[in-house]
Amino acid sequence: MSELIETLIRTHDLSDDELLRFLSEPQPEAELFAAADTVRRANYGDRVFLRGLIEFTNYCKNNCYYCGIRAGNPHAERYRLTDEQILACCKEGYALGYRTFVLQGGEDPFYTDDRICETVSAIAEAFPDCRITLSIGEKPKESYQRYYDAGARRYLLRHETADPVHYRQLHPESMSLENRKRCLFDLKAIGYQVGSGFMIGSPYQTDACLLADIRFLQALQPAMIGVGPYITHRETPFAEMPSGELHRSLKIIALLRLLFPQALIPATTAFGSLHPEGRELALKAGGNVVMPNLSPVAVRKLYDLYENKICTGEEAAQCRGCLEQRILHAGYRPVTDVGDSLVPFGKA
Repeated sequence: MSELIETLIRTHDLSDDELLRFLSEPQPEAELFAAADTVRRANYGDRVFLRGLIEFTNYCKNNCYYCGIRAGNPHAERYRLTDEQILACCKEGYALGYRTFVLQGGEDPFYTDDRICETVSAIAEAFPDCRITLSIGEKPKESYQRYYDAGARRYLLRHETADPVHYRQLHPESMSLENRKRCLFDLKAIGYQVGSGFMIGSPYQTDACLLADIRFLQALQPAMIGVGPYITHRETPFAEMPSGELHRSLKIIALLRLLFPQALIPATTAFGSLHPEGRELALKAGGNVVMPNLSPVAVRKLYDLYENKICTGEEAAQCRGCLEQRILHAGYRPVTDVGDSLVPFGKA
């Protein structure tokens, strides 16, 4: 086994120089993935947690240069789900066994704090034994507190890059890395189980950028770390940029599992969009969450953050059945309970 992998197993950390070496040099994949799998099994066993994903709006006020639903995409066909549709998705998901619902959308000004709180309260009242996760972007701390008081307990907000120069290359001047970080620490202070993460292979990303990402995550200590390969969308300024590479993305999943043994790490849809067995490979590299899509089939293709997204034509029951078989085939056990992270959370 390589010296760097042995150090990761023993200390769950590397020095800056060691991390840069790890990222720049080839690593023995079989040893790396086996080590990551051993660590995840020591913490979570063979469980893979299923979260029901509801993509409820593809409107967004932001113009992130990598995103297909950016405000500046004139060809995006926009939609919003009604409260009745969202609750219907939850009802269907509950019948399928899901006990976590993830409400994800662009930063849509239509959804005021009052509207979000009404929706969250309605879900919490109808499904009191479920966890409600929000993924709706940057908000004032007061808004996050209101969502928490309404019943939300988890929040996903990828920082995307912790390197200030790289952040500016990916985002317009109206957005700031400082505000994104502020949001994440505000969420932790309120008591949320917080998820963050970054794209792998995004335009202009260097090993130094990834080092900054890792050090930021170590400071934040999120409950969940969501990463996946960057995939190009033709309706963005990065239309000619190459997508991220599968094996490098798997290498980083394994690295994150060894650095953060107790974190929840999704095998994201982007992995499956790059390779027919991409999600299974991500699970074997240390991932332990998948998010079957509960959104109405009619809108799934419209939530196109990137191109060639998979699972846009399956009904919810088909989606669950397919994913469960994939998880079992990979050697793991799908579970639908609330599946809290082992990372300590709660009000600071």
